[in-house]
Amino acid sequence: MAETDKLFAGSIPRAYDTLMVPLIFEAYAAHTAALVGGMKPGAVLETAAGSGAVTRALAPRLAADARYVVTDLNQPMLDYAAARQGADGRLEWRQADALQLPFEDGSFDVVVCQFGAMFFPDRIAGYVEARRVLHPDGRLVLAVWDRIEENAFANEVTAALGALFPLDPPRFLARTPHGYHDLALIREDLRHAGFTGIQIDTRTEESRAASARDAAIAYCQGTPLRNEIEARDAGALDAATDRAAEAIAAHHGRGSVSGKIQAHVIVAAA
Repeated sequence: MAETDKLFAGSIPRAYDTLMVPLIFEAYAAHTAALVGGMKPGAVLETAAGSGAVTRALAPRLAADARYVVTDLNQPMLDYAAARQGADGRLEWRQADALQLPFEDGSFDVVVCQFGAMFFPDRIAGYVEARRVLHPDGRLVLAVWDRIEENAFANEVTAALGALFPLDPPRFLARTPHGYHDLALIREDLRHAGFTGIQIDTRTEESRAASARDAAIAYCQGTPLRNEIEARDAGALDAATDRAAEAIAAHHGRGSVSGKIQAHVIVAAA
């Protein structure tokens, strides 16, 4: 994974939250929140919380005396998420590396990580840390995207930018968000970290945007894909967004657009 894949700074946190979250994350955040809320946890740790999509959905489902610690490696994203969240004494915001969690053993009932494990430089180490901070009967809940071919807009944007930069195609979306989809590997990694009772639910949802251009802006300007585009040509962001919009419109039309998204939701027992 390139270092720029982890760079959520500058204008990206706001664009990510206002554009990407409604486009692809909200449906899964609602499902994850219902899943975790149904476990009735007294203490929850969220890693790689991003701009807070799961946090906003899950906090209302937790008990009044619950403890909810929200973390992310990227301070600008965490700051944005905290600013979006209303005052809530149950929540603690903390910059933390999921591979080196600053919490004592057995501190949490649930560790939840939605669409963050793909960014871990060492996933097994991240899972070992999650298991360490879980109670003996605790559970890990995580979600990862399925392969890019099962996610329409991401696949179309990647192909369009490959045509624009044929000698050095930007591959962020395929390489990182959609690069950890093999179910056998996921099971093997979790088992290696000591998890058991691994349940995987592959869920298909619909991604919707008011226009193909809105979807293209979300991907090209609201994710680290922007860093890859600007690294190739500092003045090419608008042209790249136009190419991506044309590709999406060619498949989904000129008005409001919708496309398939697919992810794996995993629950594993400590």
